[in-house]
Amino acid sequence: MSSEVVRVRVNPDQPDVEAVARAAEVIRRGGLVAFPTETVYGLGADALNPQAVARIFEAKGRPAHDPIIVHVAGVDELARVAREVPSVAQHLAEIFWPGPLTLVVPKADVVPPVVTAGGETVAVRCPAHPVALALIRASQTPIAAPSANRFGHTSPTTAQHVLDDLAGRFDLLLDSGPTPVGVESTVLDLTAEIPTILRPGGVPREALEAVLGQVAVVERGPGRNMPLRSPGLLERHYAPRAELWLFTGPTEPVVEALCQEVRRAREAGRRVAALVADEDVARVRAKAKDVVVIAVGPSHEGAVVAQRLFAALRTLDAQNPDLILARDFPRQGLGLAVHDRLVRAADRVVDVTVGTGVLPFESD
Repeated sequence: MSSEVVRVRVNPDQPDVEAVARAAEVIRRGGLVAFPTETVYGLGADALNPQAVARIFEAKGRPAHDPIIVHVAGVDELARVAREVPSVAQHLAEIFWPGPLTLVVPKADVVPPVVTAGGETVAVRCPAHPVALALIRASQTPIAAPSANRFGHTSPTTAQHVLDDLAGRFDLLLDSGPTPVGVESTVLDLTAEIPTILRPGGVPREALEAVLGQVAVVERGPGRNMPLRSPGLLERHYAPRAELWLFTGPTEPVVEALCQEVRRAREAGRRVAALVADEDVARVRAKAKDVVVIAVGPSHEGAVVAQRLFAALRTLDAQNPDLILARDFPRQGLGLAVHDRLVRAADRVVDVTVGTGVLPFESD
């Protein structure tokens, strides 16, 4: 890996042609480029070069059984990486691409097994970010790119987040400022009998149902002794360094339980931080004035919460707390993706309707 990373600032709306060409040359020669998408920053390599893709796994410390999304520059390029393009895939791509929707389809032979963790399907999307699209086009190859962070850690929504995790582990960084969506793409499996959301994300379930009718959501907990069908399915993921407790259930009991735990933890001498909605801040601080509190937006505005979530977790982690206490958010719209990320970031999920903590996860 490179001892230093070249950081190039690029206008997110009108990417500099020379900067993009420089990054594309890195991709073509088998290097790694961190670049912005509308969701999070990705760590990209030539998707058709198995040696280059292997470098992604090395840089992130990512296990080989976790597949990687392939990014293309348009609907027409889906056929390049898919063995067949079902009519439903074509229809969805025409509606939602460019955008934060990943489609799982049968893979073409040209896609190396390292990308798909040995599986027979490939996860493909077309990002809605001018810099990402320009990079793919200039590279003249599909780009395999997971999030540009240490495996299992909170995803990066700024270039600095990328450097905090991976400095010295890749070749070039295109810095276009914060990403607008803030959580990863929705992953939709089109090889299932019913189109199935494997990972909630930037396209809400409701938007897919408006097109498809019935849409299923996968139950968590895929077996680890067989290839995963897409990235983002491991149970423990998106996690800060600090211990995180998530309170779920009806809003009023959730906020009350979080406030009481703030008080108990401070009385026990623990350094506590809280991730809450805007309307909760005064109530939490009333329990302990020295608690670090970050509000991620009004609880009913899932898109705002999603955009701020990962940056907030990183900011809280930087305060070196012993414990982060987070509330759940309504699961409509992008709130479903927020809920998914918080559940999998949590060391303990406290269901206030039964008053118990659940410890369902293994560590990566």
